[in-house]
Amino acid sequence: MTRSVLVVEDEPQVAELYRSYLVDDYEVAIAETGEEALSVVGPETDAVLLDRRLPDRPGADVLAEIRDRGLDCRVAMVTAVEPDTDIVEMGFDLYLVKPATRDDIRDVVSRLETRAEYDDTLQELASLVTKRSLLETERTAAELDGSAEYHELLDRIRSLQSELDDLSTAFSPDDYRLLFREIGEDAEPDGD
Repeated sequence: MTRSVLVVEDEPQVAELYRSYLVDDYEVAIAETGEEALSVVGPETDAVLLDRRLPDRPGADVLAEIRDRGLDCRVAMVTAVEPDTDIVEMGFDLYLVKPATRDDIRDVVSRLETRAEYDDTLQELASLVTKRSLLETERTAAELDGSAEYHELLDRIRSLQSELDDLSTAFSPDDYRLLFREIGEDAEPDGD
């Protein structure tokens, strides 16, 4: 569950406003420059609200550095810059054009949180399904039928599938498009 949010915004009043929207439910840090953001963001950061125009470097560069570090946080660009084709190569999760209301900011963080939960659950489910497949290939039905561990595995798979169904109801059509784009990117060979 998203609990740590980093707001990267060079206008102090706007940054404080975003913090006020979130502080009741999240631990919120603020950075006013790209360098400050990169010094603050870390493994404990769950979500980043990132402005594209920062005084020292573009938000896209900050985003690229976050991704290069392999940090497992979700990033929403929250910016006055209207999206153009330059966004195609950016690794953000959501894009919100300012001005952003309280509901907009809270909704973006909630959607980032849902995506993180979905990804974690999907990864665990994929691992368990692989184990089930391996066991079903290597063991007889009678052996599996008598195995408490195998039945616990099946129960966990059913539970995770139910969690995914519940999480997916929180997705918007845009979330689905992005999710399947990410899955397609993950499936592409690296060419190594």
